Amino acid sequence: MKITNVRINGIENPVGFAYDYLLCSWNVEEVKGKKQTNVVIEVSESEDFEEILYKKEAADLKQNGEKLDVGLKPRTTYYYRVTVTTDAGECVTSDIATFETGKMDEVWTGKWIAPAKEDTIHPVLEKTFAIEKEVKRARLYMTGVGLFETYLDGTKIGEEYLAPYINDYESEIQVLTFPMEGILKEAKEYTLSVMLGKGWYMGTFGLGMSEKNYGSRMAAIGELHLEYEDGTEELIVTDESWNYYGSDIEDSGIYFGEILNRQLWDGKENEKKQVEVLEHPEEQEETKNLSVEKLQDRLSLPVVEKETISVRDIIYTPAEEIVLDMGQNFAGFIEFKANFPKGTKVVLDFGEILQQGNFYNKNYRDAKSQFVYISDGREEVVRPHFTFFGFRYVRVTGWPGELDKEDFVGKVIYSDLRRTGSLETSDAKINRLYQNTVWGQKSNFIDMPTDCPQRSERLGWTGDAQVFAPTASYHMDTRAFFHKFIKDLRDEQKVLDGGMPNFLPNIGHTEKAGSVWGDIATFLPNTLYTYFGNAEEMEYCYPLMKDWADFIDRGDAARGERKYLFDFMDTFGDWLALDGPTPTSFKGSTNDTFISSVYYYRSVQIVRQMAEVLNKAEDAVHYCELEEKIKKAVLDEFFTPTGRLAIDTQAAYVIALKFKVYLDRERIVEQFKARLKQDMYQIKCGFVGAPLLCTVLAEAGEYELAYDFLLKEGFPSWLYSVNLGATTIWERWNSVMPDGTISDTGMNSLNHYAYGSVMEFVYAYAAGIRPLEAGFGKVAIAPHPDVRIPEIACSYDSVSGRYVCNWKIEKDGTFTVHVEVPFNCEAVVELPGYEKEQMTLSAGSYDFSYEPKEDLRKPYGRNTTLSRIAKDGQAMGILGKYTPALAGIAASGDPEMGANSLEDLSHIGFLPFDPAALETAIGEISNIVVK
Repeated sequence: MKITNVRINGIENPVGFAYDYLLCSWNVEEVKGKKQTNVVIEVSESEDFEEILYKKEAADLKQNGEKLDVGLKPRTTYYYRVTVTTDAGECVTSDIATFETGKMDEVWTGKWIAPAKEDTIHPVLEKTFAIEKEVKRARLYMTGVGLFETYLDGTKIGEEYLAPYINDYESEIQVLTFPMEGILKEAKEYTLSVMLGKGWYMGTFGLGMSEKNYGSRMAAIGELHLEYEDGTEELIVTDESWNYYGSDIEDSGIYFGEILNRQLWDGKENEKKQVEVLEHPEEQEETKNLSVEKLQDRLSLPVVEKETISVRDIIYTPAEEIVLDMGQNFAGFIEFKANFPKGTKVVLDFGEILQQGNFYNKNYRDAKSQFVYISDGREEVVRPHFTFFGFRYVRVTGWPGELDKEDFVGKVIYSDLRRTGSLETSDAKINRLYQNTVWGQKSNFIDMPTDCPQRSERLGWTGDAQVFAPTASYHMDTRAFFHKFIKDLRDEQKVLDGGMPNFLPNIGHTEKAGSVWGDIATFLPNTLYTYFGNAEEMEYCYPLMKDWADFIDRGDAARGERKYLFDFMDTFGDWLALDGPTPTSFKGSTNDTFISSVYYYRSVQIVRQMAEVLNKAEDAVHYCELEEKIKKAVLDEFFTPTGRLAIDTQAAYVIALKFKVYLDRERIVEQFKARLKQDMYQIKCGFVGAPLLCTVLAEAGEYELAYDFLLKEGFPSWLYSVNLGATTIWERWNSVMPDGTISDTGMNSLNHYAYGSVMEFVYAYAAGIRPLEAGFGKVAIAPHPDVRIPEIACSYDSVSGRYVCNWKIEKDGTFTVHVEVPFNCEAVVELPGYEKEQMTLSAGSYDFSYEPKEDLRKPYGRNTTLSRIAKDGQAMGILGKYTPALAGIAASGDPEMGANSLEDLSHIGFLPFDPAALETAIGEISNIVVK
């Protein structure tokens, strides 16, 4: 028995974080017992727990997050441990874990310091100080604008990149905490230095390509708190005693890239000068956001190097360029070994795709996305400091001599999230699709959930995050990551008077989102509650949720009499759908007011549900009444009295079914199926419909149809991009044409995660692991196999523990299933064609092997489409034997006829076939067994 995954607020041993609440979570593994009979959580300020500061004990403490009511002090390390007793008499205590506060509300002694105003350089700020006694504890509290890296005697402190990340500089700036006692061991002089870059703060950024958005001077502030073994203390702060000089970074920018010029100061004066102390920076335009009162302990997870990628191939292109193929599209940078003659200039340009075998990155729009290194002859390992790139290919210009793959390495950086989902199938293309969705998340989870990591955008688009959050929370533990994003959203919402931004940072506060994008205010918290089950987080999110619902309600009321329809703001609607007026229209044909009003209904419903969870009875009653009125208005406006949905589009049916807005569910399902058939089973829906398409079909019991869409390979489909070599998810279904030519559409990212949301269906319905209670304490394990993917192995390390469902359709027809249920949890298990329709299993490992009531090896039935039959030689042989005319139609590839099922064909009287012969054919085709 062991206790694992001990976390505070979803973070392992957090240092210097802001704690909006304290939630302790843990898992229990390798245990005989099924349930906990007692849990003890102890907190102490000493590692030996000689004095217990806080203790909580009960049988029902929640492993997905138990609140600790500890009065926190600034700059303090707390030690905690969890002891669990099981119903089998086992008892074990976790390893000691820690959480540490930052400065909290403590007054700052350090001052903002900066180079002289006329020195518009990338500076290094430094101070030399002496340590003369043995250091017991040392903490550096530091931040800088735009971005900063801290060094001690020339060695970088910590493993983080791009700190202090994306801040709402108008309300707060994050401060990082660096433990230093491990590197201040000797009694000697040390030099502490801070290197600064432009970053999001003052570099060119945003859709308007504006610069100096939050300020125009780089600056830093910090305090080094030293505690000596003899009990004395010392404080070293940023003040007039610091000096500065110019670094070798000539320029930097998130979009721009970076120039690292080791000859920048050749022949120029670069003496150390005294810094300028910014006494009242908020009074000056160029430093107006640098009020000390805005300094806050961090919420951002560390952005770190999560993995490395070796060069797959060196390509010599027809244009006589040298291009590195990393084999994977990702976000990060290239690090290389340099030992060049003085004056050598190496230029790296980054791209996602080759065109006609040559380097290409015109889809990056205004992002120069370039790293330049100019050597002074030294031997060193080179990397950029204050930028990142989204890329697979790297054009190398100016490299002296022949390139060696070993000279380069790709550094993959993203926020330090723990992988929780794992999925592998017997289908290589589905496995590649799965990996593409994971890589899309890795590439776009650099502190903020962004739309893309490469072009001149890289913004936290709210709609993308909203639709992808469920899949993201299967892939990774998103608790802390999304908590920070919710804080950013809430800060912006306050400025927008309850409205929501389309994206963050919302420079100038000019954008207000309509539906779907704005509904992240309720949908994202709801996803967090579904996956992690923490009421404390919902209390934190509640103002965000409530104010969004109230914002729409106020807008409705402002026109006089309420209509209870959300028809008064611009919206992107079913963005990039394929049923718009033209094939390249930005928006589909689903009525905007219908989409907006259905999402308004669901948002209000979520607020009502969270009010109930949080025991806000008055609010629950209010939002229940509003919810009912919105639903009635939608039904009255968009449904006929007999229950037919009057908007006949894929996206309309998807959201009506997903959010249960209908009079007659079965009728809507039948309308939906009819629409899909009329569309010849081509994906027509866009941003609103496509991410939910397969999940909604599964929820409607249409599993074969869901698999049909998942496994489609022609345009538009999820596997279309896989077949063209994609290693991430694309922004558009046709971002690349079949001949490998990139589409000439203006928006064309090859690393956009939104359509990767299809993996929610694979986790929840194909593999079959989905929650029945918030936080995955109780789940359904109900796989829905399809012989086209005869084997799936899936695990999910939920906040409550690890669930496993591995299944296989054996060649002899046996169905084998391996299920694991974590400690103190239970699963309601439903297996296809099993003797028991439903079983409730407690913690443990279970194996099933049986012959299902219906042979799962049989891929076809009456509802199988002619287009599917046409791809199977054995089935076509049967069809040709009994109904040669239908076989001919199938072989012709006619998409309209191919959309008919065998059942549909039996009712088309004008076709030349014998009905009895067709019935015989259907019977034989239905008995085909996949070996």
